[in-house]
Amino acid sequence: MMNNVTSHLSLDTRATYRITIGGLLDATWSAELGNMHIEHTRRAGERPTTTLTGEVIDQAALAGILNLVYSLGYPLVSVDYIGREDHCNDSG
Repeated sequence: MMNNVTSHLSLDTRATYRITIGGLLDATWSAELGNMHIEHTRRAGERPTTTLTGEVIDQAALAGILNLVYSLGYPLVSVDYIGREDHCNDSG
């Protein structure tokens, strides 16, 4: 049985995601990653991480972001579905 969050997802659903990768990805990659917000975290004794947060137009765009991160050589730590803006429409 699907929960309420995932029951509204489909391949063409616009949604917000938080993607965490190992290492420091330069903020200049934001435009190539669909204008995701890029934030770095450095904790003592741990490898630095980069968090990408933003709205993705559909699952194909999400796959494109993940493929680019992979091709740049950054290990994927996590992908989190943050939510969906119900007031967003496909025209804007």
